[in-house]
Amino acid sequence: MEVDTASSANQAPAKHVLPELEIYCYLLVLLFLSDQKRYNEAKACSSASIVRLKTLNRRTLDVLASRLYFYYSYCYEITGDLAEIRGNLLALHRIATLRHDELGQETLLNLLLRNYLHYNLYDQAEKLRSKAPRFEAHSNQQFCRYLFYLGKIRTIQLEYTDAKEALQQAARKAPISARGFRIQCNKWSVLVRLLLGEIPERTIFMQKGMEKALRPYFELTNAVRIGDLELFRTVAEKFATTFNTDRTHNLIVRLRHNVIRTGLRNISISYSRISLEDVAKKLRLDSPNPVADAESIVSKAIRDGAIDATLDHANRCMVSKETGDIYSTNEPQMAFNSRIAFCLNMHNEAVRALRFPPNTHKEKESAEKRRERQQQEQELAKHIAEEEDDDF
Repeated sequence: MEVDTASSANQAPAKHVLPELEIYCYLLVLLFLSDQKRYNEAKACSSASIVRLKTLNRRTLDVLASRLYFYYSYCYEITGDLAEIRGNLLALHRIATLRHDELGQETLLNLLLRNYLHYNLYDQAEKLRSKAPRFEAHSNQQFCRYLFYLGKIRTIQLEYTDAKEALQQAARKAPISARGFRIQCNKWSVLVRLLLGEIPERTIFMQKGMEKALRPYFELTNAVRIGDLELFRTVAEKFATTFNTDRTHNLIVRLRHNVIRTGLRNISISYSRISLEDVAKKLRLDSPNPVADAESIVSKAIRDGAIDATLDHANRCMVSKETGDIYSTNEPQMAFNSRIAFCLNMHNEAVRALRFPPNTHKEKESAEKRRERQQQEQELAKHIAEEEDDDF
């Protein structure tokens, strides 16, 4: 008994748990509470894990920390308290930058952009994005989210060309399993292309598993393609709830001008001469003075180069010019140039994504140099052998 007592008294104290194991347990508990929809408890758990994480500076925690950051923001977003953690996210981003935690910087930058866009703070989101440190992407998922948020910001800022490129790149890089993300990318991409005056291909709306979600945007595209303002109003009213949920209603309002311009272009191609009153009827303008509105719309379209026509103010009619040969203009060259630029960008991205073995940048040894080196080595070996024989 005395021996047992002495041995138990001399036992070493229990060691502290590894920080990686502690953070991993936090993550498991957080996932369990989120799956059980106990979001208030999940908020408390995520806040406690973030407080503990701030005191640790280990590169082995970077991956686990990035997951904790995501679920920390997710819990507050589900409960509608996303604005409360904006300052904390900014502080975490600053800490990650000082610690050179690039994966954490990627994740926190996307969470901050999502936080700002959730409250329609597009100017603040752009300021943060432009001033945040840039580096090579470490996570494909985070890079896809960054491109999606960048596309939304560029769309609101009327920079449709950059927005289209970012959204299409996000949709291409996204994993096939991320169907919801790809649907959102396609919705915004369709609207951006319509605002650019393009008509998306039918195959975009027929992708497997996306037909139902993209149905409102397919009917909207059809109305824009035809240039029927009445059909456009009907579709906008029919799917108003969907557009408000997707937060794209303000972009739908912008499309009205494109619908009118498309209808006017169809009229100018079909009629060599038409009165402004008939133009107003065909466009189905519902304003108090449709003829005056039609006149201003036609004059603006002529000034912008949307239609090739002249306006006869005396007779209050539009006179279309004869359609020339499109191949005598610069339009085919511009279309060809845009396709070449797209292919070159894709090639450059593929080259940057390749991984090369070390020292491949050095010049390879030529056959002549190899023979000279081998001959010198043989002569040296022969000379050493002769010296050894002489010594012996």
